Amino acid sequence: MQFDLKKELAAFLTGKPSGLLGQLLRYAVVGGIAFVVDYGTLWLLTEIAGCHYLVSAAVAFILGLTCNYLLSTRWVFGQGKIQSRAGEFAAFALIGVIGLGMNEGILYLCTDLFGWHYLLSKLISTAVVFFWNFLARRFLLFNS
Repeated sequence: MQFDLKKELAAFLTGKPSGLLGQLLRYAVVGGIAFVVDYGTLWLLTEIAGCHYLVSAAVAFILGLTCNYLLSTRWVFGQGKIQSRAGEFAAFALIGVIGLGMNEGILYLCTDLFGWHYLLSKLISTAVVFFWNFLARRFLLFNS
């Protein structure tokens, strides 16, 4: 049996993953795209448009969350348990807000209490929150 990279890549990109690993890999791609939207918007609004960074962060968070939701429901998970799209998005957003709280807590703990550089703290936080978001969304919202 020969491994066909082109065929495997096409299946990854176009087919619906049924297993946890396939969904996790797709969610990693989606998370990366949402991170670029979030981080890029934060930078643009703060540095270019001159908005206060807290206002920029709120707008960036909402855009990143929306990007993540749209891509996750279409490419990673498919139809969820909640029939109402508004209800599904509200639950998706609530999980994201819990993740945001976890992010802030981990950053504070690692940076202010342990004295680590904030970029190292952010890497740890990103890993923890990524798995929280994926597992909560998969099992609470999209696992039938």
